[in-house]
Amino acid sequence: MLYLVPTPIGNLEDITFRAIEVMKQVDLILAEDTRVTRKLLNHYKIETKTSPFHSANEHKVLKKVISWLQTGKTIALVSDAGTPGISDPGYLLVRECHDKGIKLTCLPGPTAFVPALVVSGMPSHRFLFEGFLPHKKGRMSRLTELAELECTFILYESPNRILRCLQELKEHCGASRHACLCRELSKLFEEVITGTVQDLLDWSEAQHKIRGEFVIVVAGNS
Repeated sequence: MLYLVPTPIGNLEDITFRAIEVMKQVDLILAEDTRVTRKLLNHYKIETKTSPFHSANEHKVLKKVISWLQTGKTIALVSDAGTPGISDPGYLLVRECHDKGIKLTCLPGPTAFVPALVVSGMPSHRFLFEGFLPHKKGRMSRLTELAELECTFILYESPNRILRCLQELKEHCGASRHACLCRELSKLFEEVITGTVQDLLDWSEAQHKIRGEFVIVVAGNS
């Protein structure tokens, strides 16, 4: 049995009772970064053994994990924050479990783009979650496609690339396109900045040092 277990995106209290119980009861927890996960486990006094499972090693350890599951072990897969498989490793393991007839389930829980979409005040009846843009190949063509969408779209971005991303959004979507920038959701220094793409760019350029993980919500092309 494989459990996909969402973990808090910031505040450690944002976790379900079921997620805690599952992590206590499984034989092994596969973690994107075992050091990050151990902080969560220590907070809830969970002593379950952990093993690394991340984008750099998932192909290498996939067969081993499947063999563990086939011999009867119960395993939980977690990412550093949020739901496994959403802009984090998990897809390959889930697909292989389906192919091998291994039972699995995904617990409901935190993911950053949902609160960002809701707090943005933009239409949410129809939206596109893009996640991280390609760093190089295909980036400009993808931005061109996103700029033409009539529905809201959502991006993830890191602090060292947020300024570049906002500059590109201005170029492709226009300075006056409505947008929302969410930083450090659910954490102590959470910020939500709404306005135009130009407003968000101005905010970004005024920062002495940009920290935290970002979610960008952009209005559709109306």
